[in-house]
Order: sequence, then C-alpha cells, then structure tokens
Amino acid sequence: MSKNISLHISLFRYAAVLMLFIFFSPAGSDAQEEERLGFSNAKGHWTLLGGYGNTHTNMGDTQDRVQVVDVILQYGHFLTREAGRSWYKVRHEVMVELPFSAVFDPHGAIMVGVNLLACWDFTASEKIVPYVFAGGGLVYTNLNLDGMGRDLNGNYQTGTGIHYFIDKKTVLNFNYRLHHISNANTAEPNEPLNSSKYLIGMSFLR
Repeated sequence: MSKNISLHISLFRYAAVLMLFIFFSPAGSDAQEEERLGFSNAKGHWTLLGGYGNTHTNMGDTQDRVQVVDVILQYGHFLTREAGRSWYKVRHEVMVELPFSAVFDPHGAIMVGVNLLACWDFTASEKIVPYVFAGGGLVYTNLNLDGMGRDLNGNYQTGTGIHYFIDKKTVLNFNYRLHHISNANTAEPNEPLNSSKYLIGMSFLR
C-alpha cells in the first residue's frame, strides 16, 4: 500500500511540475494576436472547475452510492491549427488535470489524481464553443468501500461541454462527464464506481 501511495505522489508531482513549466513558458504573442485571441488561435488555457458528482447504482457493477464535491485544475494545450470551414471548424487539444474530490456520502474521504484527456473544440462561433473529450488517469482514495480492492485505481471518462466567452481571454466553462473508477482487476474485489459529474468554471486563454 505504501508503494502505491508513493507512486501516486510521484506522478502527482510530475504533473504539477509539467503544468508549472507550461505556465511559465513564453507566450510569444504580439499585440495583434492578443486582440484576436479566442479558441481559433489561442495557444492554450488554464481552467478551474468545480461541481458535484454522484454514482449511478446498478449501472454496470456499481453497488455503492458515493457523492462528492469536485475541484479540478486543468491546463489545455492546442496541438493543431483551426481546421474546416463555414459551420464546421475544429481544433484538437490535450488537457492535463489535477482533480480533487471531497467525499461526503457515504462518509468523509478524499480522492486525488491526475488525468490526461484529448479534446476537440468546435470553433465556428466566436461566442459559444462546444467541445467533446475523453481520456483517463490515476486516482487515489481513502474511501475504503467493501467493494474496492485497493486505494490506487485507474479511471477513464468521456464528456462534453460548452465554452461561453465573457471577453477575448476569459471564458465560462460548463462541463458534464461520465466517469468510471476501478482497479482494472488488479485486486479483489473490483466493484467500479460509475458516476456523472456536473462542473462549472472559468477558463483563461493564453
């Protein structure tokens, strides 16, 4: 168990260092780029999300109801230029997340982890940008449910959302994701936690 905790802490540190490196790297944009900044030409974004999560009992093998309050720090880095034309324009980005969940049902506990997600932003509108994403990562929890065979688990997730622009650099972010946690049959028992997460936050383009 101590090895699992040490591994998780190391991965968490590496992700934090990566995010700090990206944050302090030079943006290299001129005044014209600053004026036109939006999802069509931004280099990346920092996002802070918060919200609520709830498991779906009897969805798959999920048996326990677990409710959480979520806080997620996210960095997104665009990998491609805007592609397409007219009503169909899209950009591809990769997102690194450091999620924290405070469990309040069935009892107090925490969940912390690191995620790597692929995201597609549909950029035809300059005001509203819908997106879809998928990915996964690692999650550590001290929840200690009878159906969870270990504290260090994997997760995968998929979801959708909307970016709503307040100004050229500041964006409201509405996000829904379907979230799965299990130990991938590396320990017994292995009852998964299948849940929905409803999140809202702010994104800051760079």
